[in-house]
Amino acid sequence: MSTSIYIHIPFCKHRCAYCDFNTYAKQEDSIPAYINALIKEIKFVGKQTDDSIHTIFFGGGTPSLLTSGQFDSVLQALFLSFNILPNAEISIEANPGTVSPEKLDSIRKAGINRISFGVQSANVEELKMLEREHNFFDVIQAVSTARQAGFDNLNLDLIYGLPEQTLSTWQTTVKRILDLHPEHISAYALTLEHGTPFGRWAEKGLLPLPNPDLAADMYEWTCDYLQQSGYTQYEISNWAKKKEETGKIESRKWKEYYCQHNLQYWKSLPYLGLGAGAHGYINGIRYSNVLRIKTYIERFTNYDLRITNYNFPLTPSTVNHKKQSHEENISDYMLNNLRLVQAGIAESDFRSRFGSGLLDIYPNQIEELIQKGLIEKKTSDNSSDVFRLTKKGRLLGNQVFIKFVK
Repeated sequence: MSTSIYIHIPFCKHRCAYCDFNTYAKQEDSIPAYINALIKEIKFVGKQTDDSIHTIFFGGGTPSLLTSGQFDSVLQALFLSFNILPNAEISIEANPGTVSPEKLDSIRKAGINRISFGVQSANVEELKMLEREHNFFDVIQAVSTARQAGFDNLNLDLIYGLPEQTLSTWQTTVKRILDLHPEHISAYALTLEHGTPFGRWAEKGLLPLPNPDLAADMYEWTCDYLQQSGYTQYEISNWAKKKEETGKIESRKWKEYYCQHNLQYWKSLPYLGLGAGAHGYINGIRYSNVLRIKTYIERFTNYDLRITNYNFPLTPSTVNHKKQSHEENISDYMLNNLRLVQAGIAESDFRSRFGSGLLDIYPNQIEELIQKGLIEKKTSDNSSDVFRLTKKGRLLGNQVFIKFVK
């Protein structure tokens, strides 16, 4: 079984008002020291595992703020420390206004082969409200520059259900995105997170609350329109094109541009989290790293990597960890795998993982959800029963997931 690696880069030029990720603005002076600490963590963890690594994801924050040289150093440490497979998917999140032809060319040559651009909207006023520093011309330029650098796997992130957003402006955004022909599209409904400026403004009545019925209309239209445009919806909020493989026409196969790294999460498979605020799950242990940049750097500044006082996967930066119970692993599996709207939960996979059938553990919940039209039962190609969300269930996912929360 292959493992994935998530690397958190917590730096941003500006922290957007809706964001609740572990990010910090105006701390770019700390990037060199942070990279040094990150490389130490990579070496520390790498020497304790020989797992094959099939995906790496640089998230943030704004990873594209790193210089080409800093990416080279981190990637070199990763390849020296881990058994990274030759065809590994290596992704980076980027803001459209933070990439140059030279940087994109450099990181492509260094081995990064997938980019996820945070577009969010094509509407000027919506971008201003979200406090994004780019405009749609920057998006067009970024995509064009990425293509010229050799990237053939691009994701564009979008947000719908914004305050005062109309169905028409959302439809325009989606159509303008399709003009750029991305291999992958992610579309998430805005969530007003507690503790963010958006959340506080909404509580005080300073920000109009998103209309949930309108957001549902946006989602349904998006599902239909992207399907008509040749995209496969494989997860509640994610769509991908198909890639034609080489070979004779009569035997030609197709490969979907599914995000292999995110599939690792949704299939409840192991991943390592590196960097400030990163989370990981491996050997049945869920863990998280210290949040603050300064504290993360301090944890590794004077640490002697020859000393091993931590059991894998824990490191000097770990602040929380927990060995999950059998029941918690089952609950997490249900919450993650049900998001896969095509694959769903295969009875054969569930039984091989947990030693019992799905209906042995959740007979009443599954029956109730089927009766309500939120889950459907299908038979897969290998004759295994598959349980997955219906179209109605995708809209009312929370009513499904609550049944399996531990």
